[in-house]
Amino acid sequence: MVKKINNFSKKITETDDLPASHAMLYAIGIKDTDFKKAQVGIVTNWYEGNPCNIHLDKLGKIVKQSIQNKNKLNVFQITTIGVSDGITMGTSGMRYSLPSRELIADSIETVIHSHHYDGVIAIPGCDKNIPGVMMALLRLNRPSMIIYGGSISSGLYNKKKLDIVSAFEAFGEKNVGNISQEQYKQIIKHSCPGPGSCGGMYTANTMASAMEAIGMTLPYSSSYPATSKNKEIECQHSEQYIYNLLKYNITPKDIVTKNSIENGIKLAISLGGSTNLIIHFLAIAKCANIKLELKDFQYLSSITPVIGNLKPSGKYLMEDIHKYIGGMPVIIKYLINEGILNGNCLTVTGQSLYENVKNLPNINFKNQKIIYSLKNPIKENGHIKILYGNIATKGSVAKISGKEGLYFRGIAKVFNSEEEANTAILKNNIKKGEVIVIRYVGPAGGPGMPEMLKPTSYIMGAGLSKYVALITDGRFSGGSHGFVVGHITPEAYYGGVIALIKNGDFIKIDSENNTITLEVEETEIKKRRQFWSPNKSKIQIGYLYKYMKTVSSASEGCITDQ
Repeated sequence: MVKKINNFSKKITETDDLPASHAMLYAIGIKDTDFKKAQVGIVTNWYEGNPCNIHLDKLGKIVKQSIQNKNKLNVFQITTIGVSDGITMGTSGMRYSLPSRELIADSIETVIHSHHYDGVIAIPGCDKNIPGVMMALLRLNRPSMIIYGGSISSGLYNKKKLDIVSAFEAFGEKNVGNISQEQYKQIIKHSCPGPGSCGGMYTANTMASAMEAIGMTLPYSSSYPATSKNKEIECQHSEQYIYNLLKYNITPKDIVTKNSIENGIKLAISLGGSTNLIIHFLAIAKCANIKLELKDFQYLSSITPVIGNLKPSGKYLMEDIHKYIGGMPVIIKYLINEGILNGNCLTVTGQSLYENVKNLPNINFKNQKIIYSLKNPIKENGHIKILYGNIATKGSVAKISGKEGLYFRGIAKVFNSEEEANTAILKNNIKKGEVIVIRYVGPAGGPGMPEMLKPTSYIMGAGLSKYVALITDGRFSGGSHGFVVGHITPEAYYGGVIALIKNGDFIKIDSENNTITLEVEETEIKKRRQFWSPNKSKIQIGYLYKYMKTVSSASEGCITDQ
């Protein structure tokens, strides 16, 4: 039997002793006939300062108009924050990127709870937006769905496709004289041609793909380009799905299960996705009351081949999946049929993941090199490695595609900030065979665990990617590639062994045995610890100060609601 769908809003709209509440609802245009309708919040991460987010208000208005046309629900637009990783990368502003995830989740929870909305449609863009809204939806656990804002179109210069990482790497190329100042300027001008999230399998597209595999978006949401007619149609169709979710009281915790989370992780790994998925999925799982640990990522990576020839390690962009593969559901169908994904999981359509895709054409491996067959994968198992050792007793995360090799032993070159490392790379002070160590940039030490895309891009641009490694207690952008290890825990700020490394020490990274080792005797490490003292935090006031006091380690998802 179908129940009433205004389970939360009726506490305000159908209560006689809240006259001021009713007066304010009349003031915003609610009519007498609307008071018994369910109320839905449309939450966008819209702001004008970032291509990933600039169009989200337009998408939200399409959703709102579609719902109003049916006249079954009351609908209200809400805007929460976002931080542009691309704009803040390499600056002090990047410290706010990961912490913005918590603000997004907290702000959505605050508005929906306080106003007693019955359901939510969330429209995120940039990469912290997606886990932020997902965390909020799980905490709220009211009928909800996500519409991904979509990825950007590729840029073009000199007959070469470009994206945001092209811009970062161009600086390194210019610095070593491989391109001219004019070529550099043209690459910058043409890398980002309009609205949409960064086009490779970077963090935004990684998380969007994962949300589709989990079942929290409609089919195709992750692969429809931001400016496509398909994205507008998806927004228009959302009305019928949010109504059905309300009607049958299907909530995020009905959809987000251990099996569906594993689906999301495995799809992301198969496409060569960002290492950021680890801290985001750890946080999402906690909000869903599902046990998930670092060892689970190692296991899932070990049984999931990489078949996506996608940037940054590969060649293609999300727009190519849309144009040449037929969209993400075609890949999902293939992975279900091959036993990689569990097709029985419930989705926001009210049907299972398999039912959503079963009637689609099978993937065609001829005449395309974007998605490979499992019979001939790019990599037999996943590119994500969880490494342990005396440097990382609580774990670390490596992104090893195999192109850079599986083993690296080199001499430590230590930096206590990203800025120092960037200066050294640009001054050509990094030599082949060195392991760059960037520390005091963890969740508390940063604070905010900024991404190290600048140094990894400079390394790539300088042609050093095969000859040096980089380790850090910070994290990496989805656009980073090379022999890199991040999320080192315990972090330097709390006296982790990474804080005790000295220039000239040998460091061994073995991705086959999943180890990262400082080749220094334990007695020497203990001696160094006696002379170590914690650095005073760079931040003594404001949100980042509160964040560093409450944030968990990277191995626990960098969450603050403990």
